[in-house]
Amino acid sequence: MSEVLNVQYNNEPCYDIVLDDSFEGLAERISGLGFSGRKIAIITDTNVEKLYAEQIKECLETVSPTTVVYAIPAGEENKNLSEIEKIYQVLIDNHFDRHDLIVALGGGVVGDMVGYTAATYLRGIAFIQIPTTLLAQTDSSIGGKTGVDFKGYKNMVGAFYMPKLVYMNVSVLNSLPGEQFASGFAEVMKHGLIKDSDFYMWLIDNMYEIEEKDPETLMSMIKKSCSIKRAVVEKDPTEKGDRALLNFGHTIGHAIEKYKDFTLFHGECVALGCVAAAFISWKRQMLSMEEYYEIRDMFVPFGLPISVTDIDAEKVIELMHSDKKADGNTIKFILLKKVGKAVIDPSVTDDEVREALKEITWTDDFE
Repeated sequence: MSEVLNVQYNNEPCYDIVLDDSFEGLAERISGLGFSGRKIAIITDTNVEKLYAEQIKECLETVSPTTVVYAIPAGEENKNLSEIEKIYQVLIDNHFDRHDLIVALGGGVVGDMVGYTAATYLRGIAFIQIPTTLLAQTDSSIGGKTGVDFKGYKNMVGAFYMPKLVYMNVSVLNSLPGEQFASGFAEVMKHGLIKDSDFYMWLIDNMYEIEEKDPETLMSMIKKSCSIKRAVVEKDPTEKGDRALLNFGHTIGHAIEKYKDFTLFHGECVALGCVAAAFISWKRQMLSMEEYYEIRDMFVPFGLPISVTDIDAEKVIELMHSDKKADGNTIKFILLKKVGKAVIDPSVTDDEVREALKEITWTDDFE
């Protein structure tokens, strides 16, 4: 049974988010978008290629006789312009034009890279997202943010460019390693914390079903998480205002991610950033002490860290100021007024960040 959410752009229908338990409806959806007989390039990574590339290729060959597959090397370290050039070459070698289609099959890295390729190849070619990780299904595939890292700076080069379709087969999460599932869940928790306290409590109440990947529970969770993000991006598609609320946990999280040279999963860094931001919210008396500790501790049963070792606070702060989200020397921090209510605050000081980093830094010193 499928669920469909429509995303609007400038108050006009833009694309559908389809949630299903198989790929059976994919070909019909793509045909319905007008791509029958057009060339299709499936761009994936070397991990997902082994799992789903052939299945998707066979499916899409019923739509197009010219369907090619190209796999980029898996991993955040390959999210760069050099790999984008290789995708361009595949499209050029196969004579793709503006009427053809690119398919992003994979997690957030693949989705971001394919989106950026689509935005820039021939000044714009259509693409769709087939996200295969929890993080991509609930966050990165929605909203049209595309990009690549540049010399270690996350998503420094990119564009806002909307897909024609986001097609989620929720059953693929059964093949997702536990750490990657937990990484995606950090974004789900974030959505509840910034926008919906009832959803946040639902996540806690359904903890065991989520951990067991109960199909009905996952479908409900992903649909609600997508609905929250959809509502935010529809109001502010190019992040000129409240879309910045989605950066809760990312300001410090991205800096830790780069400091650790991407050895931690993105969601692990987001969880650490959420704890740090909640700590600052508590110290500013926006949250009670009890609320802060409950937020912090609820990441643990879902397999997410609340502390990290070997952090140089000054270096992390330096990286934070060089992030693309900085506006001059001002950083729009996202804090919590309460669970389910986030606010943008540009007044957070480096000293407050230092204290928060100390809070999440694990140490052997128990004196």
